[in-house]
Amino acid sequence: MTRTRVAVDVGGTFTDICIMDEETGAIRIEKTASTPDDPMRAILNGVEQGGIDLSEVTMFSHGTTVATNALITRRLPRCAMVCTEGFRDVVEIRRANKEDLWDTYKDVAKPYIPRRDRLTVRERVDAEGVILDALNEEDARHVAEVLRKREVKSVAVCFMNSYVNGANERRMRDILLNVMPDIPVSISSEVMPEIFEHERFSTTMANAVCAPVVVDYVSRLGDKLAAGGYLRDLLLLHSGGGVMTPASVRDFSARLAGSGIAAGAIASRYIGNLCGFPNSIGFDMGGTSTDVSLAWNGQSRITKDWYIEYGYPIRFPSIEVLTIGAGGGSLAWQDEGGSLRNGPQSAGATPGPACYCNGNHIATNTDANVVLGRLGTSLAGGKITLDPALAADAVQETVAGPFDMQLHQAAEAIVAVANANMANAVRLLSISRGYDPRDFALIAFGGAGALHGAAVAKELSIPTVIVPPNPGVTSALGCLLVDVQHDFSESFMADASSVAPEEMEVAFQRMELQAAERLSHEGIADSDMALQRTVEMMYQGQWRSLSVNAPARIASIGELIEAFHSEHEREFNYRRDEAPVSIFRLAIKAIGIVPKADLPKHEVRPHAPEPVGRRKVWFEGVAHDAAIYQREKLSAGATFSGPAIVEQFDSTTVVPPKMNAAVDAFMNIVIGTKG
Repeated sequence: MTRTRVAVDVGGTFTDICIMDEETGAIRIEKTASTPDDPMRAILNGVEQGGIDLSEVTMFSHGTTVATNALITRRLPRCAMVCTEGFRDVVEIRRANKEDLWDTYKDVAKPYIPRRDRLTVRERVDAEGVILDALNEEDARHVAEVLRKREVKSVAVCFMNSYVNGANERRMRDILLNVMPDIPVSISSEVMPEIFEHERFSTTMANAVCAPVVVDYVSRLGDKLAAGGYLRDLLLLHSGGGVMTPASVRDFSARLAGSGIAAGAIASRYIGNLCGFPNSIGFDMGGTSTDVSLAWNGQSRITKDWYIEYGYPIRFPSIEVLTIGAGGGSLAWQDEGGSLRNGPQSAGATPGPACYCNGNHIATNTDANVVLGRLGTSLAGGKITLDPALAADAVQETVAGPFDMQLHQAAEAIVAVANANMANAVRLLSISRGYDPRDFALIAFGGAGALHGAAVAKELSIPTVIVPPNPGVTSALGCLLVDVQHDFSESFMADASSVAPEEMEVAFQRMELQAAERLSHEGIADSDMALQRTVEMMYQGQWRSLSVNAPARIASIGELIEAFHSEHEREFNYRRDEAPVSIFRLAIKAIGIVPKADLPKHEVRPHAPEPVGRRKVWFEGVAHDAAIYQREKLSAGATFSGPAIVEQFDSTTVVPPKMNAAVDAFMNIVIGTKG
């Protein structure tokens, strides 16, 4: 019997299926058109298309866009929020800031839960956690009855100062569940037990509105897989870079917002470490967008400052990924000032680029690459046929004519604008964070990442580009490389110079007990549990904190303070050793280790491969006779020089003139951009 592991990544254009043979490590891939109205249909289509026997699958891991799409489209069931009397408008007042400070007329979106469904009860807890007024149970029962009549599908309970004492919230939950036993109830003291009420309320609200949507989706998908013979837990990738089982989805559904983009960041970090580049930049260019991530010293950057819609933060720890509207389907257009622009508008999966023959007549990046000869006449192993004549017509009509350019000059201009946009995104995540791109390797993947990776790297002086064996499904591969993971945090505000290590140990041990219980609930054995501590600190007077790793047992606060000074210097290029330091928050990352995929290693035999053909490809206004290679025919040790094109089922790799490429032991194409 062949035992396999399956990973699925749902994108805006394609749904990618990665199938790994447990014994040999061999990977095969399938791509199927995404079905935005119900992503599950595309997954099941891919399973059928790939001939997967679910009874032989030992792990089914899934990066899902369901929570993200629900928040973006606001196709949400009716949900409610219960707040402390006088605080129902915290999520609407927000921080009184705007995404565009200078746009007077652009308002922040309305909260996910409208005011009429934000009800209040009398209760009061002070900043020290002392209950001044116990929950007024008459209020609570009245609110529960009102919400039952309104037939709400989920409730968020958000009380002031509950982060230090959640007793009143827990009692409110009990009363709600007594009246409505089948609905999810999210309480802020468990979802996000931290100071700053807007962020805590907002995260809990997002968690509540996502719960009915995600629980329904996960339940339906799990039932379908079980009916096909799959006997284990469905693993769901979350934004923090781990997976969770359906057992935790009901209580922490908003963790799945940002699920899909985390998979690519995980995979690129893994490939960078595998190839000896602990500093790597993930460059995931798909059909609609490009996701940029960064790993430093082998670890992904983690942020808690993120959101799906501006003004409504989701404070669960998340891999930091910057997404811009630049993909294969991004449209070229002229702005009011007469400048050429590229994206964020996209032709998407339907109608797609002009060359897809589905009725679009506006040039896209894909059309420009077809005109330049960098793409051939088909994609996805011949499943999609590209029409060069339609691509040329679109480039001529959209750019060449209006800007008085030659056809190939116009196509290069389209690609150049796209590359500049993507290079700027890399700068934002690297240079603006205190990292020099020249110290990194660029991991180029996604359906279009290998097409543009070398050019983007050259613009940023990044010396090395790595193209994984299956670029188009690398994000799906990321779902096979993760452990079960949960994050716990607790406010701990103190002067670092006066706090005793024993006080921090008590708080850490309390969270570690919760973490162990959660992992046990997920079915993780004690021997497979790993707990990692971090401490968030700041200079006194600041309100933004930096996170530093903490040892398994804290013996010296001085070591933590020194680690903070060093991290502050790296991030902001200065340190203030004489300034007092405050501790802000303690956190635990709870990891349940599961078997993971390993890319097989091959014997390297240096040789020059024979091209399967040649064609005219344009670079910098010059037509070159470029060698065409078939990726499946390149073995470990193959070396070749640009201009060259490498074609395969799920992507196309471009090696520009004066650049050299080699296939390493893990079948990655490694491109040196310095020639």
